[in-house]
Amino acid sequence: MDYEKVFADAIAAIHDEGRYRVFTDIVRRRGDFPRATRFETAEESRQVTVWCSNDYLGMGQHPDVLAAMHGALDEAGAGAGGTRNIAGTSHYHVNLEEELASLHRKEAALLFTSGYISNEATLSTLARILPNCVVFSDAQNHASMIQGIRNSGARKHIFRHSDVQHLEELLKASDPKAPKIIAFESVYSMDGDIAPIKEICDLADQYGALTYLDEVHAVGMYGREGGGIAQREGLEHRLTVIEGTLGKAFGVMGGYIASSRKLIDVVRSYASSFIFTTALSPVLTAGALASVRHLRKSNVERQKHQERAAYLRRAFNSAGLPVMDAESHIVPLLVGDPVLCKTISDMLLNDHAIYVQPINYPTVPRGTERLRFTPGPLHSDAMIEALVKALSIVWDQLGLQRIAA
Repeated sequence: MDYEKVFADAIAAIHDEGRYRVFTDIVRRRGDFPRATRFETAEESRQVTVWCSNDYLGMGQHPDVLAAMHGALDEAGAGAGGTRNIAGTSHYHVNLEEELASLHRKEAALLFTSGYISNEATLSTLARILPNCVVFSDAQNHASMIQGIRNSGARKHIFRHSDVQHLEELLKASDPKAPKIIAFESVYSMDGDIAPIKEICDLADQYGALTYLDEVHAVGMYGREGGGIAQREGLEHRLTVIEGTLGKAFGVMGGYIASSRKLIDVVRSYASSFIFTTALSPVLTAGALASVRHLRKSNVERQKHQERAAYLRRAFNSAGLPVMDAESHIVPLLVGDPVLCKTISDMLLNDHAIYVQPINYPTVPRGTERLRFTPGPLHSDAMIEALVKALSIVWDQLGLQRIAA
């Protein structure tokens, strides 16, 4: 077999569909976020404004976070030294897990190297450990949740996105004696909509199911202490597992789950992708801990962030740009074509020094390709006005239709 031809053909197929992904070579500028330096060649670079970062609150630049990371580097060095079982657990890990458990009002928490791994490891372990388990998964769940459910080998049912009536129909038709898990997200990252958490918890109580809530796009962002949508709605106690990330609003890296002490111990003891993975470095855990502690006390970043998202949405609407409806901080513009989406992204970057990545299949369904903007508290009025002006120019250059305000 000509292996290289197989690889070349696979890449060519993505190119033909117009969804080949190009990594933009940038370096974020400390103290100047959301500005970054884009490297166009080895010798040439220029400043760009980043509009697609998941560092939603700019905490990756916060002085408390940076100071904590410098301190941990000086005290403990660079790496963790191994897996959590073999030399990798430090007091930094213990402190952060205790803080996250407290944030979500749970008995315990467990750290992972990413939000993807926390979903995959936990769902695959729980659904495999529970005998004859049936998993009920929202149709728009993240790929990591889908992979975890698939790896468990458990039976699964997919309910229409946030459709509690369809979920109840599936629950009614299932074996009443079988253990059940309902897996869903709070904020869906591409459309920006929010799940009906209370109604799903009501069904879980009625049909004897565990609830698994992915809050990765909500932790740090919502609730009186940044505990997410469940905290904002006063529903933390009704969720069996709350999963979150340290790489978005908290601005560092890593993932975690918070739950009962026994459930956490089961995942810690049985999940292969936890057991055999090198632990997060003390530097990262120290920075994440400083970020969580700051956002538990401060609402300034959250309030400013919500104001910026609302401001950008109004500006898009006023300019007749096709902004999608959303309840959250995510502001997507619908394009509907992968080639056109990439073209707009390239024109913004090359002609206007504005960096926003195209979102194409398989991240979103074909025909719903979009530009996903994530305004934050550090995006100024001038930056927003420059963005809207640039988009308007590009829209007109490409002959795209505006929407009447």
